[in-house]
Amino acid sequence: MTTIGVKRSAEVIVETASSKKLKLSEKVEEEEDSLDELDSKDELDSKDENSKEDEDENLKEDTDKEDGVETSKTSSKEAHEAQRKLLQDRKIKRKSGIEVEQIKKLWEKLRVRNPPVPKEVRKKLSDETWKLCHGVIGDLVLKHDASRVVQTLVKFSSKERRDQICKELEPYYYPLAISAYGKYLLVKLLHYGSKESRTLIINSLQGKFRKLLRHREGAYVLEDLYVLYSTSKQQRQILREFWGSKYAVFSDDSMDDLTIQKACAESPEKRRIITSNLATAIQAAVEKGSTGFQMLHAVMKEYIKVFEGDEVREFIDLVKDQVAEMVHTPEGSEVACTVVAMANAKERKSILRGLKPHANLMAKNEYGYTVLQMIFMTVDDTRLVDKSFSSEYSESFVEILSDKYARRPFLYLLNGLDKAYFSPKALKELEKYLKLSEETSKKPQEKRRKELLNCFMPLFYKTLSEHAYELLSENMGSQFVQELIMNNELPEESAELREKALGTIIDGVKGDITKESHLIHKKYTERLLKSLLQGGKWNRERKEVDQIAGIGIGYDFAKKFASQLFDSGEDEEALKMWISDNGGAFVLVGLVDCFKLHEKDADASKLLDSLRNQKEFIEQHEENSKGAHLLRTILD
Repeated sequence: MTTIGVKRSAEVIVETASSKKLKLSEKVEEEEDSLDELDSKDELDSKDENSKEDEDENLKEDTDKEDGVETSKTSSKEAHEAQRKLLQDRKIKRKSGIEVEQIKKLWEKLRVRNPPVPKEVRKKLSDETWKLCHGVIGDLVLKHDASRVVQTLVKFSSKERRDQICKELEPYYYPLAISAYGKYLLVKLLHYGSKESRTLIINSLQGKFRKLLRHREGAYVLEDLYVLYSTSKQQRQILREFWGSKYAVFSDDSMDDLTIQKACAESPEKRRIITSNLATAIQAAVEKGSTGFQMLHAVMKEYIKVFEGDEVREFIDLVKDQVAEMVHTPEGSEVACTVVAMANAKERKSILRGLKPHANLMAKNEYGYTVLQMIFMTVDDTRLVDKSFSSEYSESFVEILSDKYARRPFLYLLNGLDKAYFSPKALKELEKYLKLSEETSKKPQEKRRKELLNCFMPLFYKTLSEHAYELLSENMGSQFVQELIMNNELPEESAELREKALGTIIDGVKGDITKESHLIHKKYTERLLKSLLQGGKWNRERKEVDQIAGIGIGYDFAKKFASQLFDSGEDEEALKMWISDNGGAFVLVGLVDCFKLHEKDADASKLLDSLRNQKEFIEQHEENSKGAHLLRTILD
């Protein structure tokens, strides 16, 4: 295998699983709209138009020379009429020529969108069109204008008629798949067709899937067929064809449970044939520029299950510069994580260089963030990781830390593989990749994590300082801030930054709490403040707070909070505003919990007395506020 440069755009990463990448079936309607602007002409029409332009030019020159001779104009007009008549005669004399001309006239009426054709009229036109198409449909589907007639017919027909069209087109599925115009009809059949019709199409194409993946047009059809319209059983059937001809020709139900590992374990020779076939198909597809296709990622996933020795190095060498095109699909993400885990230092440098321009898109992707996670967990050169990604994230880090997926690798830097953020399934997958990296990653994992945490910690606090409201107004971002503040692994380096951050949080919740934009109305802000006041996280198992000492939260934070927001209890109006707000009342509950442990302290007793003096006001709100009810309870 040889190294192939990145050929596709960075936008291929986005996908929105859910993705995600624009499928060919979504382009069918766009293709119809753009083609509707053109006249319905076949190749002879184009030739007629070109010859007309050429002849007009020649006649213009002749008439210019003869300066208005009437005979030249008459001859030109007669010549044009004769040529048009000749072309029309040729069309009619073609196979099914008369029917095609009649069909196109009906289609011109059927395809009108503005105003929409009434349902009854549309049904009548569809019936008439089908009568003319029936028996000659194979002569229509490979021409761009006639193919669009059949597309429209498929769109507006009943299930029974669609099934009829599918059966009649069975001999033409492969030519349609590799046709610049026919592929749209085939995708339309998949989109509107029944389960039986889709099965018919897949079975008809069996034995040709490898050719389709290497074909410029066919690759798009195969992508939609595999990703959107195949069942899991059919997907396995498609993938088995890439193992070799035997599995393409003799595929049946007995092979349904056959995995590639079992097939390769039957004999060394069989393993060699299967891996060779997969490697050849992958290389050909990569060289064709199909690295972004999920279908190819699935084939790669099959290959990495059984490759070994030199095959590993050859595969990594082939895809190391194109990992960015693979991270947006579940199969591609798994392949990319395996490549990162098994790559050596030099190969990882190439991978990171290719991923750097796409760092933001990768981190926010449903599957791409896992690749960033593996980079953090396996690449020993932490300076290279910092250099590759810190600058890319610096401008948009507030979005990264508030994103459902992108924040997870950075939560790993703060807390390790915390089960609160990583599911058992995710932990199992990560453990698999770590095992693969044992030969190429020599640095202890915890040492690598703390080195990266030291690199990113200033950026975390800088983002909080400059974008406090944006970060705290998002539940995900506010949750990240809590984990950041409560991380005490680097106390000396982050003590000053943490102190400033706590001041920033207090400043963020100052002001008129009755305003809808106030942070207290954001769901997680209340929890963040309560945790900081109580001095740690709530432990669900033990039903108590796990105190974290020495980092400025708990009583130290509570005193600053009470002093700056309530003037240590003397600002009755501010206290009443917080009591009357349900979220604010819950924060006061946390403040009271903390101060009751230090009631002998003058500042604590002063605020508690002020709140007890507001008992009547609290009772007025407890009927409609759980926070006020709880506050009255703990003050008694």
